[in-house]
Formats: sequence, structure tokens, C-alpha cells
Amino acid sequence: MGPFPSSRRGAAPGAPPRVHVSPDDEGPSSRYASQHFDATSQQRDGNLQLPPTIHQGSRVELRRSSVYSTLDLAPQLEHYAGTLPNRQSRSRPSLEVLRRSFDVSIFPQELEETDPVRFGWMTGVMVRCMLNIWGVILFLRLSWITSQAGILLTWLIILMSVMVTSVTALSISAIATNGRVTSGGAYFMISRSLGPEIGGPIGVVFSFANALACALNTVGFAEVVRDLMQFGVVMVDPINDVRIVGVVTVTVLLLISLAGMVWESKAQILFFIVLLVSLANYLVGTFLPSDQEKQAQGIFGYHRMFRLLGANCLLIHRVVIRFKVYIFACHQDPATAIPKGTLMAIFWTTVSYLVIPVTVGSCVLRDASGNTSDILTGNITDGCVGLGCNLGWNFTKCIQSQSCEYGLANNTKVLGQVSGFYHLITAGVFAASLSSALGFLVSAPKVFQCLCRDKIYPYIGFFAKGYGRNEEPLRAYLLGYIIAVAFILIAELNTIAALISNFFLCSYSLINFSCFYASITNSPGWRPSFHYYSKWAALFGAAVSVVLMVLFTWWAALTTFAIILFLFGYVHYNKPKVNWGSSVQAGTYNMALSYSVSLAGVEDHVKNFRPQCLVLTGPPNQRPALVDFVGSFTKHIGLMICGDIVTEQDAPTRPPEAADLSAKWMNGRKVRSFYTPLNADSLRVGARHLLQASGLGKLKPNTLVLGFKANWRDSSPESIEDYINTIYDTFDANYCLCILRMTDGQDVSDHFDFEADDVSDKGDVDQMETVFQSDQGKKTIDVYWIADDGGLTLLVPYLLTRRKRWHRSKIRVFIVGDEQNMEEGRNEMIALLKRFRLDCSNVTVMTDSERHPDAKKYDRKKRHARVFPWQRDNDKGLVVSLPVPHRDCTSALYMAWLETLTCGLHCPAVLIRGNQQNVLTFYCQ
Repeated sequence: MGPFPSSRRGAAPGAPPRVHVSPDDEGPSSRYASQHFDATSQQRDGNLQLPPTIHQGSRVELRRSSVYSTLDLAPQLEHYAGTLPNRQSRSRPSLEVLRRSFDVSIFPQELEETDPVRFGWMTGVMVRCMLNIWGVILFLRLSWITSQAGILLTWLIILMSVMVTSVTALSISAIATNGRVTSGGAYFMISRSLGPEIGGPIGVVFSFANALACALNTVGFAEVVRDLMQFGVVMVDPINDVRIVGVVTVTVLLLISLAGMVWESKAQILFFIVLLVSLANYLVGTFLPSDQEKQAQGIFGYHRMFRLLGANCLLIHRVVIRFKVYIFACHQDPATAIPKGTLMAIFWTTVSYLVIPVTVGSCVLRDASGNTSDILTGNITDGCVGLGCNLGWNFTKCIQSQSCEYGLANNTKVLGQVSGFYHLITAGVFAASLSSALGFLVSAPKVFQCLCRDKIYPYIGFFAKGYGRNEEPLRAYLLGYIIAVAFILIAELNTIAALISNFFLCSYSLINFSCFYASITNSPGWRPSFHYYSKWAALFGAAVSVVLMVLFTWWAALTTFAIILFLFGYVHYNKPKVNWGSSVQAGTYNMALSYSVSLAGVEDHVKNFRPQCLVLTGPPNQRPALVDFVGSFTKHIGLMICGDIVTEQDAPTRPPEAADLSAKWMNGRKVRSFYTPLNADSLRVGARHLLQASGLGKLKPNTLVLGFKANWRDSSPESIEDYINTIYDTFDANYCLCILRMTDGQDVSDHFDFEADDVSDKGDVDQMETVFQSDQGKKTIDVYWIADDGGLTLLVPYLLTRRKRWHRSKIRVFIVGDEQNMEEGRNEMIALLKRFRLDCSNVTVMTDSERHPDAKKYDRKKRHARVFPWQRDNDKGLVVSLPVPHRDCTSALYMAWLETLTCGLHCPAVLIRGNQQNVLTFYCQ
């Protein structure tokens, strides 16, 4: 089955032009011709604007057509790349284009794209993760941990850390393989999974923590350099020496970062090689025999390993060690590189962390004096304390006085002393500290640049600019450098280190929670290609990370939580205009769907009645008073749907983006409402369809709200009939009805020129203030409860007074009665209102309602004074029971009736009629 041929040889007048542009004979066939349809090429007037052709020989990917039409393209990757930042995607033809009867076979304009520098899974992920895990703690602290906890408990601590790290790595792998991951690391994954409210705060604290971590590692390097300055070499003093070396070091690292990702990657590879040589040097040194000087320092080698191994396995102390996973998203294939590289890095570093406690615990004593005169002569061991007694050494004196300078518990340079060449271990310490500092210095600006580009927080867009092929954040580099230098100058960062640890643990907790939450939402978009993860393991990892935050440093954990909550509150209040398809949206949809379905099985009860309004507003921005009135008593209480009936004569003037503009306008006005446009032949037909089809389950309107047709005298009989029949259909559908009449009318389209481009993203234009948006003060709402409609005439004014703008207003109730039983009727009504728990003690009985008007005293301009003689100037609202017309009542007569009730008032008038079913009750069940 091929494309459908066109039977027309010529174009009809007014029809779109028929265009066919085919390639040369030696080019590709028409089925495989390159075709390109941009959104800009599909104009509103229906004409097709062709993009320019390109010359032969240019590199253009052939775009394959489907078998249905030469315009209907087969599935291609480039059609789905539109969500990537800074990526121009090619759009498929619209349905309008496909329905046309002419073919377009053209070459698209070739786009010059410059690919950034990409790295594989080894250099891009594994090497960087291993460098980050192989920190200074491996060389300077792991031996001390072994002396305090023993080999077995050190292994237990390491394996517990590996468990948390591995679970986090599995969660990262699942998130990273569920779509394209760009730069931004943990912030990008958390924000795209949990939304900007959670992602924004994490981006701030994570980038700041990376900058501080750079300062910490630089200070660690500077302290080692200071300690190596022997023979009394001091530049100023010990503290200022650390500051000077630290500032110089971080400046050099900044220059390496500014040189580009290629140079930074080469530096990291150099550090990686140095670390491998350093570790190999240590392992070789454990097999070398120990001379008398080394034995005096507690180093004996493997020939005494079983004695040392048995002693060092049973030491018990409280020690905690943590691992860190480093994510860098500048890879050739992040979906493959991140899982493979991270898991491989965790495996090999875990092996190294497990090997060192066993080897160093098998070769070195816990305490040693370093004095060669402490060697035992003969077999006399009386009064000797410690394991050295069995090895021919008596370190009892320094053990009892706690003055030993060597051994696992006293000397942090044990690994260098055990190794074959001491200075290679020093080089390893340098490589570990500098690689971590360089990694953090590069990571912090990348994360911050991604945060700035998302425009979640104000005043930081200056740092979003990138330079070069890789979009290097040079401005963010300078900011990170300034922060690092500021904290290096402090030179005492023990307190800040605890806060940084909590920042990272908080990030890991949210990464695990992101994976768990995305899994339980069952969103069709959650399809990670990495399947070796568990949502319950991710939840466990999130919980353990939070517990560790509290156990490490409780005050730092509370500080972290306070910062996160403050930043979260800011983003939640401002609601940035971003849509990342987060799992929070999927979870919200699942909850709404679940509650809606469960609510459908619950029977209605009068105690739970709430007005759920279908408001015929037309374009909401043209009738703001009607929108504000209904929103005043339905916000956070009931359903509100703004129905816009578009007739045939209005359709050509309605812009295509009218629905989005109306939604933005209502959001800017803070109106909680749905917007539903409907094409219909007339008002009555559209209203009938909306009455039948609006809502979902129990979330269905029960009240129709109309604006009063003030121009009914000048309207055609068909228009009046259409309006009145809409009211009749409302009663026939057993709906409640409200009609609002404003003193100056409701339609403000004559006062403003509404254009599509005038409404911003926040909808903050054409926001005309109405009486329902201002503070009413101590005014009154007069309720003329003339007919018992079930209580809706009383319920709506009561709901108004619950609002902040109306809470000081009082309700006056007017009822119809006779003079003989006026007091009795008034008392009965007061008692009824008290049972309804409505604060409406001011009740007036109207006794002259059946008197005929005196024609001599009748003034057309002041007839409202005759209908409502108790109305005062401080009245801010008038609510009257709407009369129900008889079937034989003509439309003009009924409109005159409504005109008489509402004309000439100086305040808004509302005509309300319930569906004769109770909406108020004074029973508990």
C-alpha cells in the first residue's frame, strides 16, 4: 500500500498551493527524501512556508517516509530530542499538513552542531569515582581506624558503608538510564525526579558543599606540605603557611579547570596513575623484611602476621567511615557510563579498603616507642605489657605512660613506613587530596550553572553563561574559587566538615528517595534500562542516610534540614514556571485518580454538600467579577469550572493559544478553577453539553452560575430565548442556579484590548480589580430568603463571610410574613438559623409583600427602593431567592421579572435558586 494519489490536476481557488520539489535523478528516491518541518513553517493562515534548500554534498541525514505518504515520516530519534536543553529538534509534520493533498519533498537547511568533549565510562566515571573514594583517609586515617576498631570491625564498618554506597549507586544508575542525563550531577537527577521544590534546595547546598569540600581537601594538602617542611623551614607561622600553600594550590587547580575539560581529565589520569603506583608500593613493602629500626617502630612484616592478626581483630572502638560517590555527566553515553563506571569504582575501591586493614594489621603493632634500646635480651618477659613482648620488644614504658609515638594508634604515617619507598606514599597523599580538590572545584560550578539555567532562584542568572564547546561555566568557576579561598583562609574547618558531610548524605538520601518514589508512582515514563535495582532497597538507603546524618553530628543535621526547608519554602511559594515531568506530578495524578475513584462509591450526604459550580464566563479575563464572585466561596471548598462556549461567529477571532492564556490569567489571579472551552452552535446547546459532560465522578458541578443579561432589551428574540432556555435546561437537569448582576455590568472587553501577547507567564496583565477582591469592612449582606429552596440562598452568603475580605460583614435575613404573626415568624426563623449554626440573628419580616404598588408613587428610577425598602448604603451584597418561571411564562416577561428584582441597585445582586433539596441540616447524622 503506497501513498494515496491526488485526483485533482489543478488547485481550487483559495486552496493551498501544490508544491513538489524532488531531488536530482542520482539522489535518493522520493520515499527516502530529506524532509524537515519546523514549527515556524506551519503558519496560522494555512499556507506552508518552505525552508531553504541546501546544496548537494552537504551532510544531511536521510529522513525515511512511511508507506502511507511521502509526508508521513517513519519513527526517528531526532523527533524525540526536543526536551534536551540547547538542542534544536526537527518536528514531524502536523495533522493539518498530513491532510493536505500536496507533497513536499525538500532538503532541510543544514545545521552546524558542535559536539562537546565527551569521555568514556573509564575516564569519565570510574577513574573519577575511584579518585574521590581514595581520599586522604585511605593513607592517613585507615590505619588508625584499624587500631581502634580492629580488623573485623573495620571490615564491618567498610562493608556497611559499601552497602549504603552501593544502594545509592544502583538508584543513580536507574535514574541515569531513564533518559538523557546532562550536566548537573545529583542536582539534575533529583530536580528532574522530585521537581524544583526539592531539586532547587539540593542544587544550592550541593554546589556550596562541593566548593567547601574543595577547600577542605586543599587545606589537607597544605597541612601535609607544611609537615614536610623539615629543618625549621617556616614561611610565616604554621597557620599562615597553610593559608599560603592552600591559596596557591587552589589557584593552580583553577587554572587547570579553566584550561578545559581535556586538561582537567589529563590531570586526573596523572593523579590516578600516581595513586596506583603508591598503592602498589605499599603492598610490595608489606613483603619486605623489617630491620631493627622498623621493628622498634612496631613494623614486623608477615612472618609474625598470625599473632598480630589475632590481636588486631578483636579491638573494639566506635569509629565511622564514609564513602562518597562522584557523578560527572560529561560522558559519551551517560546511561551506560554511570552504572558501569560507578559500580566498577565501588568494587575496586572496596577491595583496596578491605586489603589495607588486613595487611597493616598483620604487619604493625598498635603501640611502639621507636627506641631501639627497648629490645628484649634473652627470654625475660617479666612485667612486659603488650604484644611486642612476644616479638622480642618491650614497649611497656610508653604504653603505660601513653607516650608512644609509633604504631597504628599513634602514627598516621604508618603506610609510608611499611611501604617500599616512603615518598611514593607521600605522592599518593598529594594525588588523593589534589584529585579530590580538583574534582570538587570542577563539580561545584557545573552544578551551579545547571541550577542557574533553570531560573529557580533570582539574581543568579549571571553565572549560567557557558563558554566554548563544553559550555564551560567560567563565571561559576570564579565564584567557586572565591568561596574556596574564603574558607581556606579560615584554616580551621573541622566544624564546617561536619556540615559538608550532612550535605552530601542529604543528597544521597534524596537520590534514593527519588528512585523509590519514581518506582511506586508506576508512571509510564519510568522505564530505566538498568534493571538491577530495588525500590525498597532505595527506600532503605534513604532512611539509613538520614539516620547517619543525625548520628554523625545532630546539630549539623538540624542545620541542613533548616536550610533545605527555607529554600524549599521559597521555591514552593514562588512556583517557578518549569515542567520536568517529575515523579511528584505522577504521584499527584495517582493520588487524585485514586481518591476520585474511591469517592465515586460514597453516597452524597447533606453535611458534605458544597457548591460545585459550572460558571459560564466565556473568556475568563473578560468577566472577572463573575470569576471572583464564584472563586470567593468555592476556593479550597468546592469545584469551579469556567465554561467558555465558543460559537461559530466567535471561533475565527479566538487565538489557538486561548486556553493556555486563560489558564495563565486565572493562575495570576490566584483563582482555583478549571477552564473548559466548548464549540457549539448556541449558548443553550453549549450549556446543555457542559451540564451533561462536565466533571468526573463525584467531582461534578451541581450549580450553574450565569451573568445577568443586562442588554436583553436590545437583544434579538432568539438571543433572549436562548438565554431563558438555558435557565430552563438548568432546572430540568436538577441543577442549582445563580445569576450575578453587577452595577456596571460584567463584560470588561470594551474597556481593555485583549491580545494574546499581552498575557505573561504569570498572568499579571489585565488583572482588573473587582469588588470581590477588596476588603469589605463592616458591611452587610442582605439575604431575601423568599422561597425555601433547600438552603442554598443562605449557604452562599455564609461561605462568603468565611473569607478574610468578608469576615467582618454581617448577614441580614429577610423573610415574608404577615403582620398578625410577624413576631412569631421572626422567632421561628431565628431558632432555625441557630440550629443551622449560622450567625444571622438579624431577621426582618416583610409584611407588605402582597400589596399592590401605587402607580402615583412609582418612580422608575427608584423602583428598587420599593422592592427592597430596607437596603442601605453600607450594603455590599444583595442575595435574593430566584423565582422559578412557569412553563407558559414568556421569555420577555421572565426577563422583566428579573430586571425588576435587580435593576438600579448600588451593590452586586445575586439571584439564587437551589434544586429544592436540603443543603443545610442541624442533625449530626
